[in-house]
Amino acid sequence: MTKITGDMIIADIIKVDQNIVPILMESGMHCVGCPSSQGESLEEACFVHEMEIEPLLNSINTFLSKQ
Repeated sequence: MTKITGDMIIADIIKVDQNIVPILMESGMHCVGCPSSQGESLEEACFVHEMEIEPLLNSINTFLSKQ
């Protein structure tokens, strides 16, 4: 299983599993298709969106662990 970390680029995270997109969208991160997602880390995106990264990482990695 791939473990997602905060320093990973959003586009790379989506490449791990396209089903991560709804998790990002439900958390309020609607920029998954914007150009920033090609070079912005999850940590940077959380900072910009004023979100806590740990709950999002937990959701994503819990999802991946069940695949």
